[in-house]
Amino acid sequence: MIRWVLTIFLAVIVFSSALPWLEKLGIGRLPGDVRFRLFGRTFSFPFASTILISLLVLLLARIFK
Repeated sequence: MIRWVLTIFLAVIVFSSALPWLEKLGIGRLPGDVRFRLFGRTFSFPFASTILISLLVLLLARIFK
């Protein structure tokens, strides 16, 4: 369980840093993604996008296993 929580946490960090490039593909604007502005800085937490990409990677891993 801890391994999955750590994996999802790391994925959120990676997707948050790559969000400007991924927004051109539509990732980061899904209904479960949280974005807010605080003190003039925008914070993004792409939870739904992370889950979607994790599911795609899981499916690809199972297909090519």
